[in-house]
Amino acid sequence: MNADDTIAAVFGRSADGHLAARVEDIGFIAIPVKNGFRVATGWRLTRPIDQWTANDVYGASASVADEAAFRAHVEENAEHRRQLRMLGRREDRLRISTPWGMAQSSEIYAEGVVFHSTASHGGIKLDRARNAALRAVLRVSGGWYEEDCEWAKVAIGFPDLFTDYERRHADRTLRDYYPECWEAVHGHALEPGESFANDRRLFREAYAHSWVVVSAITSKERLGFVDCVATLGGDRAASTRRRFLVPEPEYRAGSHGFVIDEQRHRAWDGPTISAA
Repeated sequence: MNADDTIAAVFGRSADGHLAARVEDIGFIAIPVKNGFRVATGWRLTRPIDQWTANDVYGASASVADEAAFRAHVEENAEHRRQLRMLGRREDRLRISTPWGMAQSSEIYAEGVVFHSTASHGGIKLDRARNAALRAVLRVSGGWYEEDCEWAKVAIGFPDLFTDYERRHADRTLRDYYPECWEAVHGHALEPGESFANDRRLFREAYAHSWVVVSAITSKERLGFVDCVATLGGDRAASTRRRFLVPEPEYRAGSHGFVIDEQRHRAWDGPTISAA
Protein backbone atom coordinates (compact mmCIF):
# COMPACT_ATOMS: atom_id res chain seq x y z
CA MET A 1 0.00 0.00 0.00
CA ASN A 2 1.46 3.36 -0.95
CA ALA A 3 1.33 6.60 1.05
CA ASP A 4 -1.46 8.05 -1.07
CA ASP A 5 -3.73 5.20 0.12
CA THR A 6 -2.98 5.60 3.81
CA ILE A 7 -2.98 9.37 4.42
CA ALA A 8 -6.24 11.13 3.64
CA ALA A 9 -8.25 14.05 4.97
CA VAL A 10 -11.47 13.01 6.71
CA PHE A 11 -14.07 15.76 7.30
CA GLY A 12 -16.98 16.02 9.67
CA ARG A 13 -18.62 18.20 12.31
CA SER A 14 -17.51 18.47 15.92
CA ALA A 15 -19.90 17.95 18.86
CA ASP A 16 -20.33 21.73 19.05
CA GLY A 17 -21.16 22.03 15.35
CA HIS A 18 -17.85 23.28 13.95
CA LEU A 19 -16.43 22.04 10.65
CA ALA A 20 -13.61 19.66 11.55
CA ALA A 21 -11.17 17.26 9.93
CA ARG A 22 -8.57 14.62 10.70
CA VAL A 23 -5.30 13.86 8.92
CA GLU A 24 -3.66 10.83 10.56
CA ASP A 25 -3.34 11.79 14.25
CA ILE A 26 -3.81 15.55 13.72
CA GLY A 27 -7.21 17.13 14.25
CA PHE A 28 -8.38 20.45 12.80
CA ILE A 29 -11.39 22.52 13.87
CA ALA A 30 -12.57 25.69 12.12
CA ILE A 31 -13.32 28.15 14.94
CA PRO A 32 -15.44 31.11 13.73
CA VAL A 33 -13.83 34.53 14.12
CA LYS A 34 -14.69 37.97 12.79
CA ASN A 35 -13.31 37.54 9.26
CA GLY A 36 -13.61 33.79 8.72
CA PHE A 37 -12.15 30.93 10.73
CA ARG A 38 -9.20 30.28 12.99
CA VAL A 39 -7.87 26.79 12.27
CA ALA A 40 -7.10 25.23 15.65
CA THR A 41 -5.26 21.92 15.86
CA GLY A 42 -4.89 19.01 18.26
CA TRP A 43 -2.81 15.85 18.34
CA ARG A 44 -3.70 12.24 19.09
CA LEU A 45 -7.43 12.79 18.88
CA THR A 46 -8.53 9.15 18.81
CA ARG A 47 -12.26 9.73 19.35
CA PRO A 48 -14.63 10.11 16.36
CA ILE A 49 -14.78 13.64 14.96
CA ASP A 50 -18.37 14.14 16.10
CA GLN A 51 -17.19 13.77 19.70
CA TRP A 52 -14.56 16.50 19.51
CA THR A 53 -15.09 19.96 21.00
CA ALA A 54 -13.20 23.23 20.76
CA ASN A 55 -11.54 22.32 24.07
CA ASP A 56 -9.66 19.50 22.31
CA VAL A 57 -7.71 21.87 20.08
CA TYR A 58 -5.56 24.91 20.63
CA GLY A 59 -3.48 27.57 18.93
CA ALA A 60 -3.95 28.57 15.31
CA SER A 61 -2.21 26.81 12.45
CA ALA A 62 -3.83 29.21 9.99
CA SER A 63 -6.58 31.75 9.42
CA VAL A 64 -8.94 31.09 6.51
CA ALA A 65 -11.76 33.05 4.91
CA ASP A 66 -14.42 30.35 4.57
CA GLU A 67 -15.20 26.64 4.69
CA ALA A 68 -13.76 26.03 1.23
CA ALA A 69 -10.47 27.56 2.34
CA PHE A 70 -10.52 25.38 5.47
CA ARG A 71 -10.95 22.26 3.34
CA ALA A 72 -8.12 23.38 1.07
CA HIS A 73 -5.86 23.96 4.09
CA VAL A 74 -6.54 20.47 5.44
CA GLU A 75 -6.06 18.82 2.02
CA GLU A 76 -2.76 20.67 1.66
CA ASN A 77 -1.67 19.25 5.02
CA ALA A 78 -2.61 15.74 3.90
CA GLU A 79 -0.62 16.11 0.68
CA HIS A 80 2.35 17.46 2.67
CA ARG A 81 2.30 14.42 4.97
CA ARG A 82 2.01 12.01 2.04
CA GLN A 83 5.06 13.58 0.43
CA LEU A 84 6.99 13.57 3.71
CA ARG A 85 6.46 9.81 3.94
CA MET A 86 7.70 9.36 0.39
CA LEU A 87 10.82 11.45 1.13
CA GLY A 88 11.80 8.98 3.83
CA ARG A 89 13.43 11.34 6.31
CA ARG A 90 14.60 9.55 9.44
CA GLU A 91 15.07 10.56 13.06
CA ASP A 92 18.33 10.13 14.95
CA ARG A 93 19.98 11.37 18.14
CA LEU A 94 23.24 13.03 17.18
CA ARG A 95 24.97 14.65 20.15
CA ILE A 96 26.67 17.49 18.35
CA SER A 97 27.14 21.15 19.14
CA THR A 98 25.15 23.64 17.06
CA PRO A 99 25.11 27.46 17.02
CA TRP A 100 22.02 27.21 19.26
CA GLY A 101 23.29 24.65 21.79
CA MET A 102 23.61 20.87 21.92
CA ALA A 103 21.35 18.99 19.54
CA GLN A 104 18.54 17.13 21.32
CA SER A 105 17.16 15.42 18.21
CA SER A 106 18.09 15.29 14.56
CA GLU A 107 16.27 14.55 11.31
CA ILE A 108 18.31 13.28 8.38
CA TYR A 109 16.94 14.59 5.08
CA ALA A 110 19.70 13.07 2.94
CA GLU A 111 23.44 12.50 3.00
CA GLY A 112 24.98 15.75 4.23
CA VAL A 113 21.63 17.43 5.01
CA VAL A 114 20.50 17.19 8.65
CA PHE A 115 18.04 19.23 10.68
CA HIS A 116 19.05 19.62 14.34
CA SER A 117 16.73 20.72 17.18
CA THR A 118 17.96 22.16 20.48
CA ALA A 119 16.19 23.29 23.64
CA SER A 120 15.77 26.78 22.21
CA HIS A 121 16.14 26.77 18.44
CA GLY A 122 17.32 24.71 15.51
CA GLY A 123 18.35 24.60 11.90
CA ILE A 124 19.78 22.63 9.00
CA LYS A 125 23.45 21.68 8.77
CA LEU A 126 24.94 21.08 5.32
CA ASP A 127 28.24 19.26 5.09
CA ARG A 128 31.05 20.79 3.05
CA ALA A 129 30.09 19.09 -0.20
CA ARG A 130 26.42 20.02 0.07
CA ASN A 131 27.20 23.59 1.06
CA ALA A 132 29.64 24.01 -1.82
CA ALA A 133 26.95 22.73 -4.20
CA LEU A 134 24.58 25.58 -3.30
CA ARG A 135 24.58 28.66 -5.49
CA ALA A 136 26.80 31.34 -3.95
CA VAL A 137 23.84 33.69 -3.54
CA LEU A 138 22.17 31.13 -1.25
CA ARG A 139 25.21 29.84 0.59
CA VAL A 140 25.82 30.53 4.29
CA SER A 141 29.44 30.26 5.40
CA GLY A 142 29.89 27.33 7.75
CA GLY A 143 26.81 25.50 6.49
CA TRP A 144 24.40 26.28 9.35
CA TYR A 145 20.95 27.47 8.23
CA GLU A 146 18.65 28.53 11.10
CA GLU A 147 15.07 27.30 11.13
CA ASP A 148 13.15 30.59 10.95
CA CYS A 149 14.32 31.95 7.61
CA GLU A 150 17.65 30.59 6.37
CA TRP A 151 16.28 27.05 5.94
CA ALA A 152 14.50 28.40 2.87
CA LYS A 153 17.84 28.76 1.11
CA VAL A 154 18.40 25.02 1.49
CA ALA A 155 14.91 24.21 0.23
CA ILE A 156 15.41 26.40 -2.84
CA GLY A 157 18.85 24.89 -3.46
CA PHE A 158 17.80 21.24 -3.00
CA PRO A 159 14.08 21.18 -3.90
CA ASP A 160 13.98 17.39 -4.32
CA LEU A 161 14.46 17.02 -0.54
CA PHE A 162 11.34 19.02 0.34
CA THR A 163 7.58 18.75 -0.11
CA ASP A 164 5.52 21.01 -2.37
CA TYR A 165 4.20 22.81 0.70
CA GLU A 166 7.72 23.38 2.04
CA ARG A 167 8.91 24.65 -1.33
CA ARG A 168 6.03 27.15 -1.53
CA HIS A 169 6.76 28.32 2.00
CA ALA A 170 10.48 28.56 1.20
CA ASP A 171 9.83 30.69 -1.87
CA ARG A 172 7.64 33.06 0.18
CA THR A 173 10.27 33.24 2.94
CA LEU A 174 13.08 33.96 0.50
CA ARG A 175 10.97 36.62 -1.19
CA ASP A 176 10.09 38.32 2.09
CA TYR A 177 13.41 38.20 3.92
CA TYR A 178 16.11 37.72 1.27
CA PRO A 179 14.72 39.58 -1.76
CA GLU A 180 18.13 39.88 -3.43
CA CYS A 181 18.50 36.09 -3.27
CA TRP A 182 15.00 35.58 -4.66
CA GLU A 183 15.66 37.96 -7.56
CA ALA A 184 18.95 36.23 -8.38
CA VAL A 185 17.29 32.80 -8.38
CA HIS A 186 14.27 33.85 -10.44
CA GLY A 187 16.02 36.33 -12.71
CA HIS A 188 13.69 39.31 -12.31
CA ALA A 189 13.04 42.13 -9.88
CA LEU A 190 10.31 42.15 -7.26
CA GLU A 191 7.61 44.80 -7.44
CA PRO A 192 6.42 46.89 -4.46
CA GLY A 193 4.08 44.79 -2.35
CA GLU A 194 5.77 41.48 -3.23
CA SER A 195 8.41 41.40 -0.46
CA PHE A 196 8.24 42.38 3.21
CA ALA A 197 11.95 43.30 3.34
CA ASN A 198 11.77 45.32 0.13
CA ASP A 199 8.66 47.14 1.30
CA ARG A 200 10.27 47.90 4.66
CA ARG A 201 13.30 49.37 2.89
CA LEU A 202 11.09 51.50 0.66
CA PHE A 203 9.08 52.66 3.70
CA ARG A 204 12.23 53.69 5.56
CA GLU A 205 13.55 55.54 2.54
CA ALA A 206 10.25 57.37 2.03
CA TYR A 207 9.88 58.37 5.70
CA ALA A 208 13.50 58.79 6.76
CA HIS A 209 12.76 62.39 7.78
CA SER A 210 9.30 61.83 9.22
CA TRP A 211 8.30 60.98 12.78
CA VAL A 212 7.41 57.27 12.92
CA VAL A 213 5.90 55.67 16.02
CA VAL A 214 8.14 53.23 17.92
CA SER A 215 6.00 52.87 21.07
CA ALA A 216 2.29 53.37 21.76
CA ILE A 217 -0.27 52.93 24.53
CA THR A 218 -3.89 53.93 25.03
CA SER A 219 -3.77 57.29 26.79
CA LYS A 220 -5.13 57.36 30.33
CA GLU A 221 -4.97 61.16 30.46
CA ARG A 222 -6.62 61.87 27.09
CA LEU A 223 -9.53 59.48 26.55
CA GLY A 224 -10.02 58.45 22.95
CA PHE A 225 -6.37 58.96 22.02
CA VAL A 226 -3.26 56.81 21.64
CA ASP A 227 -0.14 58.13 23.36
CA CYS A 228 2.71 57.64 20.87
CA VAL A 229 6.49 57.94 21.06
CA ALA A 230 8.12 58.59 17.68
CA THR A 231 11.60 58.93 16.22
CA LEU A 232 12.80 60.10 12.82
CA GLY A 233 12.42 57.24 10.39
CA GLY A 234 11.29 54.92 13.19
CA ASP A 235 14.88 54.42 14.38
CA ARG A 236 14.53 52.65 17.73
CA ALA A 237 18.13 53.48 18.67
CA ALA A 238 17.64 57.24 18.16
CA SER A 239 18.13 59.39 21.25
CA THR A 240 15.80 62.15 20.05
CA ARG A 241 12.15 61.22 20.64
CA ARG A 242 8.87 63.10 20.50
CA ARG A 243 5.40 62.27 21.80
CA PHE A 244 2.12 62.72 19.99
CA LEU A 245 -1.56 62.06 20.57
CA VAL A 246 -3.31 60.15 17.78
CA PRO A 247 -7.10 59.53 17.75
CA GLU A 248 -7.78 55.87 18.56
CA PRO A 249 -9.87 55.15 15.42
CA GLU A 250 -7.03 56.43 13.27
CA TYR A 251 -4.09 54.62 14.83
CA ARG A 252 -2.99 51.48 13.01
CA ALA A 253 0.57 50.27 13.59
CA GLY A 254 0.79 48.67 10.13
CA SER A 255 3.54 46.37 8.89
CA HIS A 256 6.30 48.98 9.00
CA GLY A 257 5.08 51.66 11.39
CA PHE A 258 2.64 54.54 11.82
CA VAL A 259 3.69 57.89 10.37
CA ILE A 260 2.86 61.00 12.36
CA ASP A 261 1.14 63.86 10.53
CA GLU A 262 2.44 66.94 12.38
CA GLN A 263 -0.39 69.04 10.97
CA ARG A 264 -3.03 66.85 12.61
CA HIS A 265 -1.44 64.87 15.44
CA ARG A 266 -0.81 67.03 18.48
CA ALA A 267 2.57 66.91 20.15
CA TRP A 268 2.43 66.76 23.93
CA ASP A 269 4.51 66.11 27.06
CA GLY A 270 2.43 63.95 29.39
CA PRO A 271 3.48 61.39 32.03
CA THR A 272 6.13 58.84 31.15
CA ILE A 273 4.90 55.71 29.33
CA SER A 274 6.63 52.36 29.21
CA ALA A 275 4.56 50.13 26.89
CA ALA A 276 6.11 49.11 23.58
